[in-house]
Amino acid sequence: MRALVTPTLAFRGPLYFFNLHLAHGPYRGTFIHFLGAAGIGFLESYRKLNYSYVHIMSLLSISRLAPRLLSSTNGLIAARHASTSTNLKDVLVDLIPKEQTRVKNFKQQYGKTNIGQITVDMVYGGMRGMKGLVYETSVLDPDEGIRFRGYSIPECQQLLPKAAGGAEPLPEGLFWLLVTGQVPNEEQVSWLSKEWAKRAALPSHVVTMLDNFPTNLHPMSQFSAAITALNSESTFARAYSEGVNKAKYWEFVYEDSMDLIAKLPCVAAKIYRNLYREGSSIGAIDSNLDWSHNFTNMLGYNDAQFTELMRLYLTIHSDHEGGNVSAHTSHLVGSALSDPYLSFSAAMNGLAGPLHGLANQEVLVWLTALQKEMGGEVSDEAMRDYIWNTLKSGRVVPGYGHAVLRKTDPRYECQREFALKHLPDDPMFKLVAQLYKIVPNVLLEQGKAKNPWPNVDAHSGVLLQYYRMTEMNYYTVLFGVSRALGVLAQLIWSRALGFPLERPKSMSSDGLMSLVGAKSG
Repeated sequence: MRALVTPTLAFRGPLYFFNLHLAHGPYRGTFIHFLGAAGIGFLESYRKLNYSYVHIMSLLSISRLAPRLLSSTNGLIAARHASTSTNLKDVLVDLIPKEQTRVKNFKQQYGKTNIGQITVDMVYGGMRGMKGLVYETSVLDPDEGIRFRGYSIPECQQLLPKAAGGAEPLPEGLFWLLVTGQVPNEEQVSWLSKEWAKRAALPSHVVTMLDNFPTNLHPMSQFSAAITALNSESTFARAYSEGVNKAKYWEFVYEDSMDLIAKLPCVAAKIYRNLYREGSSIGAIDSNLDWSHNFTNMLGYNDAQFTELMRLYLTIHSDHEGGNVSAHTSHLVGSALSDPYLSFSAAMNGLAGPLHGLANQEVLVWLTALQKEMGGEVSDEAMRDYIWNTLKSGRVVPGYGHAVLRKTDPRYECQREFALKHLPDDPMFKLVAQLYKIVPNVLLEQGKAKNPWPNVDAHSGVLLQYYRMTEMNYYTVLFGVSRALGVLAQLIWSRALGFPLERPKSMSSDGLMSLVGAKSG
């Protein structure tokens, strides 16, 4: 039977090599740019054809390919017949029944299929590598980095609409892509910008609460508390208490998610002004500006380059599949039918942890200490010695390595490109660039790191510092504003697909030892 369904090399040929060199290779963006809209349509048709090949292969290796099937097919089906409606909810009304049917059929056919094995190390090791979640909006490939509905970061930079005169994608476009799997047009993104502007006002009790927080309360604590207090506005909580049919859950989660995303820049800007700008007013939302531009205006930054940086920052930090602490927390709390405000607030408490959202601060502290100790320009040899001394002392080089990635983080690469364009002579950027040349080789020589390459945190803080946002304790709030786009897009789909309460089985150490036949003494 295996011989009957295994494709021959001749069958793989055209699809396989096109996939490598155009669909996923370095020339894809150029190819799309050359062909314009026709190019996009051609590639989407190709991707749909290629899915048929992958489906055949999945019959042989469902455990290896099922995650890719589940993560990317929404986008492939939707993009082939992309909606022209500018109302996001109307698009979802059309998409959701089709996806419900597709997932139902998939579960009926493959529901009992084994997709992997669980080891004792996985159980004790934070469930690392364990396939246990369905997360539609993004997938992290160890060799390619993050893909948003199947699209890489360079592809998103190429395809998603931009502000007039801008070069970076608008986060509104990414949210549309995450929710629908479709690359939006400019009218759809403009609708989303105006819709969020219309929903942005904060209730008076939240403003009063923020104004009365003590100045020694961490920005993330204020952020999380304000989001929790916004639960007073939840349409989902109200509808649930009134007995709404579960088939309509997603509609109210959608409304709450749209409201929350709209309000987050106001909350974040209010915290920033209270802590660092003597409580000055954040001003009013301008419905003619995009989400990021309104945010930077409310923060008090009137620099067009900084606004461009925020568009990039808010896009690339938005989602990183479902197993990280903030995404998993939102998914877990949401599975109890807590409303989006409560779910996202819980996620932000996870993001505030030093192992999740504080890494870019640690990078800056380390870079500053390096500069102070080494002085001005440092030779590569002296830098190499400094890194070795760091490692030999039992410390790590912050900003290098990743739990999943096995290459340079694409989020690092696009920030590096931004820096090369806008701040090539900045001393801190030069230091980061020098480290990029040296650290991976040292880590490879040491032989301990599975991934010696830089991640997103190795660069983001340096860019913020350059534009005079020097308040490091605030950086995780920016991360949180961005992360809302991904986890709330998924929360909408979790309710649309009727995902149940998450309830994995736990075991004691004695129970595990007994299970594997080990002595417990």
